[in-house]
Amino acid sequence: MIEVRDLHKTFGAVKAVDNVSFVARDGEITGLLGPNGAGKTTTLRMLYTLMKPERGQVLVDGIDAAADPLGVRRRLGVLPDARGLYKRLSARENIDYFGRLQGLDAATRRRRTDELIAALDMADIAARRTEGFSQGQRVKTAIARALIHDPRNVILDEPTNGLDVMATRAMRTFMRKLKDEGRCVLFSSHIMQEVGALCDRIVVIARGRVVADETPAQLLAQTGEASLEDAFVKIIGSDEGLAA
Repeated sequence: MIEVRDLHKTFGAVKAVDNVSFVARDGEITGLLGPNGAGKTTTLRMLYTLMKPERGQVLVDGIDAAADPLGVRRRLGVLPDARGLYKRLSARENIDYFGRLQGLDAATRRRRTDELIAALDMADIAARRTEGFSQGQRVKTAIARALIHDPRNVILDEPTNGLDVMATRAMRTFMRKLKDEGRCVLFSSHIMQEVGALCDRIVVIARGRVVADETPAQLLAQTGEASLEDAFVKIIGSDEGLAA
């Protein structure tokens, strides 16, 4: 479980994140939504300890990220906005290398790598160097690399961005599998159809603040709209919502 309490982050005069609080629970998929520049990516970077909040607290399975950042990283699998593969290594070598960084022994690395290659349908690309990979192949490799240490909490920053229809469907199926395994899944997306199909709960950030934290059904009921896209637009454009 990931708990976010009263996070604040500024860049000069800009309040990028202002009093953000929410909970992403085990066995659920939580969507983090917001327009560009709303503070989503900054929030995610503070969750996986790439940035330090000026105020507030991040807890992962009860561990304080400020007090024990290494302990938090061990419990997180992260697909960041920058995929950053090692192009001269094969997909399998990229995954194995991150297993080494996590301190896994050779047998465990081999077993986990094989499991992830099978789960993500990567057998045809596992031995290929990642240079020249398609966007979908890069994302699959980056996700396998992030999950090599079998984390119970998974953060995915726009995991289907740039993927074709078939790769997107496969990614959604894989995310549901993570949920069914009891993991905590937190992901950001701009695709309302995807959010509606996957999310148990939706957290909406606008101007650095949480303006909604509801189930999809509650979000529709709260706004009186028939679609999540219309509900999202109404919430982020509403002065009343921004004051909530």
